[in-house]
Amino acid sequence: MLVEYIHAALAKARFEKIEDSEPVYGEIPGLRGVWATGKNRETCRRNLAAVLDGWIIVRLRKGLDIPKVGGKSLTHATRLTANV
Repeated sequence: MLVEYIHAALAKARFEKIEDSEPVYGEIPGLRGVWATGKNRETCRRNLAAVLDGWIIVRLRKGLDIPKVGGKSLTHATRLTANV
């Protein structure tokens, strides 16, 4: 379920060239705060996947909703609790 969600989200990713030392910018529409940069598109995509992983963990720990992407959802995922 988690891997399918990540694949669906990355399939929706948008990339563009920017003026920066890491000239490729990527984001996943509908997932606020999920963006990354990279030296090339593949590096940016890997960085975006890492950001998405962290974003999912934070939202699960805080009990926040995770929007559906490409027909995939994590609504049945077990909520994580912080041990802090």
